[in-house]
Amino acid sequence: MPDAAASSRTIRAVIDRLAEAQPDAPLLLAPESGPTVTYAELRQNAHALARELAAAGIRPGEVVSFMMGNGLSAAQIFLGAMYAGYIVSPVNLLAQDAQLEYVLAHSETRLVFAAREFVDRLHRLLARAGSSAALRVTDIDELALDGQSVARCVDDGPEPTAPALLMYTSGTTGTPKGVVLSHTNLVAAADAVSAALALTPADRVLSSLPLYHVNGLCIATVSPLISGGSIVIPHRFSVSQWWSLVERFSPTWLNMVPTIIAYLLNGPDTTETQQAACRAVRFGRCASAPLPPAHHRAFETRFGISVIEAMGLTETASVAFANPLDPRARKYGSAGCPLGVSARVVAPDGAVLPSGEAGEIELRGSNVMQGYLKAPELTAKDLHADGWLATGDLGYYDDDGFYFITGRLKELIIKGGENIAPREIDEALLKHPAVLEAAAVGIPDAGYGQEILACIVRRPGVSCSEEELRAHCLRELGRYKTPKSLRFVTELPKGPSGKVQRLKLLELGGCDVVATF
Repeated sequence: MPDAAASSRTIRAVIDRLAEAQPDAPLLLAPESGPTVTYAELRQNAHALARELAAAGIRPGEVVSFMMGNGLSAAQIFLGAMYAGYIVSPVNLLAQDAQLEYVLAHSETRLVFAAREFVDRLHRLLARAGSSAALRVTDIDELALDGQSVARCVDDGPEPTAPALLMYTSGTTGTPKGVVLSHTNLVAAADAVSAALALTPADRVLSSLPLYHVNGLCIATVSPLISGGSIVIPHRFSVSQWWSLVERFSPTWLNMVPTIIAYLLNGPDTTETQQAACRAVRFGRCASAPLPPAHHRAFETRFGISVIEAMGLTETASVAFANPLDPRARKYGSAGCPLGVSARVVAPDGAVLPSGEAGEIELRGSNVMQGYLKAPELTAKDLHADGWLATGDLGYYDDDGFYFITGRLKELIIKGGENIAPREIDEALLKHPAVLEAAAVGIPDAGYGQEILACIVRRPGVSCSEEELRAHCLRELGRYKTPKSLRFVTELPKGPSGKVQRLKLLELGGCDVVATF
């Protein structure tokens, strides 16, 4: 039998504790279909899920997956399967077929819960992957388990160090990596978030981030679970419905990404009743990509909701840095201070750098992954023997301990030997009133090695000339950092969290090149 103190660091222990303490309290709320899942019902369904998987010959410690959009079913499969000791591997709905074939084969998933709309595609993917995984068709908000029986799991449950979540990175520059996170990793990350945000059972989060992304899973699902709160899970993000959901469900905090903030700023004004509902929101949290300070300030001014900028990685269960809860103590443009981890900045030779000097950020803590599945060499490359994780993120920290992220190693633009952070270009462009979104990337150049390409999404109803945009760049950036090429596009390529996939900008077809300087 596992040690009692140690076993409290598992998803099962968390659910058991809360199902006993507040059985009738709501955990999951579905805006579209109306049902609510209480803590007692979550545990009952977890036991029913365990019985169903066992009856299918799937043993705890093996992998199960789900391929569906947001809803009560995805959330319960995620939590319930981990409760029963299985490893959960969500299927990224935005991934290409070749990536999904690899993931289904590499994970050795035994069963995939799938929404009906994905069944035909999944049959093809499993066949091409050579996978023998079973397929279970599931409604997005109705899990339809045999919950009538009172029988419960008879085993002791997973150990804290047992793998719980298998998340695959996007694989935009190569083969997807399978990040293995244990129960300890997930609970430690959620504990850190819950404490930093002062979450209590009275708190309720509104989050439309996908439940196949680590932010939607760890921040918007496990963290509210740890604190005994509740979660509003719309099927998808909608600009026109967002503030109506705030009015209907009275969330105390919002989980967002910069794209959501950008589109809400471009959306309709709130009504008087929605404005009143906004006043009850304690804060918004924004992560998964850098939040432009101009958007940060504009959102707070327009909607009266303080926004906490944060940052995490899949490899750290979405937790690494966060600004303070007190808005007077935060810094615009900063990812914040280390949260639940130790952090440092290192030079290419591994030397630890002092404040103000930029380098690669490394992290160490109890939420750092166990490693990459079936990839010991890759794990050893990124996760050092002393526990420090090389993140691939570039940045620095100031004298107050706040970290500033300047870009990714693989995305750094090196023009004529000078390092240029793409984010600097993005933020300069976003200051122009006609620009809704912008992203810069390096392109080959015979003279400088690399030049700068910037792709721009225009704000509807606002125009600008080539000369005006170039003059703006020259004023904000100077001639050397002004993009050589500007392109107007209808949208930027993004991952499931809303993070721009810069290297895919080079693959965009049908773009209108508006200026080449």
